Formats: sequence, C-alpha cells, structure tokens
Amino acid sequence: MNVDRPGTRIRMPWESRSRLKVRSVTSGSLEDGNSTAPPPRRIPLISRCPKTLKNHLVAMLSEFFGTFMFLFFAFGGTNAVNTAPTAGEPLNANPAKLLYISLCFGMSLMVNAWVFFRISGGLFNPAVTMGTYSLTAVWIGMMLVGALNYVRGFLIIISQIAGGIAASAVIYGLLPGPLNIRTNLGGGTTVVQGLFIEMFLTAELVFAIFMLAAEKHKATFIAPVGIGISLFIAELLGVYYTGGSLNPARSFGPCVVLGSFSDYHWIYWVGPILGSLLASAFYLLVKALEYETVNPDQDSVHS
Repeated sequence: MNVDRPGTRIRMPWESRSRLKVRSVTSGSLEDGNSTAPPPRRIPLISRCPKTLKNHLVAMLSEFFGTFMFLFFAFGGTNAVNTAPTAGEPLNANPAKLLYISLCFGMSLMVNAWVFFRISGGLFNPAVTMGTYSLTAVWIGMMLVGALNYVRGFLIIISQIAGGIAASAVIYGLLPGPLNIRTNLGGGTTVVQGLFIEMFLTAELVFAIFMLAAEKHKATFIAPVGIGISLFIAELLGVYYTGGSLNPARSFGPCVVLGSFSDYHWIYWVGPILGSLLASAFYLLVKALEYETVNPDQDSVHS
C-alpha cells in the first residue's frame, strides 16, 4: 500500500516522479521536482475533439450507462417477482409484489441518479430530458425550462432509449425464464385512464426533479434521495394500473427486445410527455411568481 506524506499528490502511472510539483501543506513550498508540472495526459482521440463535442459524448455515455444501470436493476427485480410462483393471484394484484417492484425502481433510480448526477444530471428518462432541455418526459421538461439545450437533449434521449433496450436485452439473456417486464394496463384500466395516470405520475416526478435538482438550494446534494422516493411513491400507485412506466425508455426497451408492441403502447410516450409539459408549465409559473419571496429564509443556515 502506497502511503504518501500529507500534502503530496498521488503520482499517476504516466507521470515522472522528477517532474511532479508538490506543495507542502505546512510550508507552502514547492518540493520534489521541477517548478512546472506536466499537463494531465488525455486520451489522444479525446484531446483532438472540440470541447463541445467531447462534452456531448461524455453526457451521452453517462446517460446510456446510467439508464442501463437504473433499468437493469429495476427490470431484474421486476422480472424476478413477476415470474416467481404465486398462489393463483392475477399479475400485479399482490400488494407485496407491488411494493417490491416500486422499491426496485425507486431505489435503483436513487442510487444511479446519485452516481451520475455530477456527470450528466442523472436523467435516465426521455420525458425528464425534454423538460430539462426545452419542450418531449423528463427530457421535454428539462429542455422546456432551459436546463438543457436542444442538441444535448436530443443526443441524450437517443442514449436513454438505447440504454433501455440494452438493459432489457441483458436481462432477457441473463435471467432464466421469460422476460416479464412489459408495461400493461391492468385492473380494468381503460386506455384514456392509463394515459392520464401516466401523465399525472410523470408530472409529479418531473416537478420533484425541477425543485430538488434544477433549483439550487442547501439540500441539492441529496436531491437523488428525494427523486428516488418520488418515483417510489408514483410506482406504488401506477404499477397495478399501467405498469408504472413514467418513462418512454422503460416501456420501449422490453417491447423492442420481445418484438411485440401493444395497441396502446403510445400512451407510454404521450402520457409522460404531457406530464412533463404540465410539470414544466407549473414550474415556470412558480418561478415567474418569484416563489422564493414567499419563504425567503427557507435555505438559510439557521432554518
């Protein structure tokens, strides 16, 4: 185990020890080497890319792997509980099953949003991305409120959809038994009811993301916890009636892998998009009304 003196910088494998510039914490003097430290080494291909292109690529990779990890664990848990033997109860009617699926999605989102939050924002949802970048479910919302630009938003949405397909394919090939993770209407829910259920549940999730992550406050660093709980609550209501999609990538991936789309698959796109628009409109309204003035000391250190 390599233990350096306090104040020294860890030497990377490609750096020559003689060229390291190290500043002592106690004395502030330069130690061990020349006065000029070498520039950090970058991958040659990346170093030649324009900064904007590089940032787009990093965001796309982050959202692809983040969406993959989020849905991999959520799909895995859902598939396990949906394929496990039941005592003759209809699919998704068991309260314990509903709670299990909701926890899988909520906890998986919380952990992976926290991991990827500093890279691309940890969106993992085309609806959220649209809201963050302008007007398509968290994607529409984030674009609508100006948190993301259109080019970045479009590229991220493609990555999120690809991540959903990849997660579905890996679960299909990795776990035994059939792939049982598609979102379907249940409990006698009509298509119109399913559409509006998806809309309102997505609106709740997207608005939580805006207020906890897009708005900067003293609790921003734990925003993924609130966002994960928000999805958990939404899933508790939505899993039985619509499958609890709230995310086009979540519903699209399994359908692509199975090669089967329901006649009402469109509600898992339109519903989250409408929900993102609703949340974006309300967020812009409270911003225009300067909501910060209603409770000005909320984020003070003494509140």
